[in-house]
Amino acid sequence: MRGWKRWMGMLAGVGLFQWLAVAQSAQPVTGIDAVRAYAGTWKVETEHFATAHSKAGHESRVLRNACWKNGGYFACNQYVDGDSKVLIVFTYEAEAKVYHSYQIPPNGGEPGHGTMTIEGNVWTFPWQMTDAGVTTYFRVVNVFDGADRIEYRQEYSTDKTHWTAMARGSETKIAGK
Repeated sequence: MRGWKRWMGMLAGVGLFQWLAVAQSAQPVTGIDAVRAYAGTWKVETEHFATAHSKAGHESRVLRNACWKNGGYFACNQYVDGDSKVLIVFTYEAEAKVYHSYQIPPNGGEPGHGTMTIEGNVWTFPWQMTDAGVTTYFRVVNVFDGADRIEYRQEYSTDKTHWTAMARGSETKIAGK
């Protein structure tokens, strides 16, 4: 359960991973270049709900992604309210059309790994946890409304059909490209 809470904390900070291929362009950005939309500073508003996997509450944060690309890698030093929280490195597996992310904490803690899929303006970050033989599926779903606005939700399910909302929020880009 500890790993899940750390991963969820990172996702909540990110709103979990708030990205977009520029919707206004005639040719959508693909591959690792799609993650470039992640760069910049975002105002994040989140409403958390009381569930078996979350507590009710509201949070407002400023998220800054200082990002760069080198070869097939795209990396972001992620700051939450001015504090560097995690270095995230992204790769893209073209055959499977799946993005991989590797989260490296600044204090030498255990790194994390996740995946992401992009279908149009919907970016989904799925993962699962098994506890006492019961598997629970989690996901963060980002729906982009232009290059500088994201509506997102964090959900869980035991059957991958019926999803329970743990949080909903929005992000608005306030600086950067």
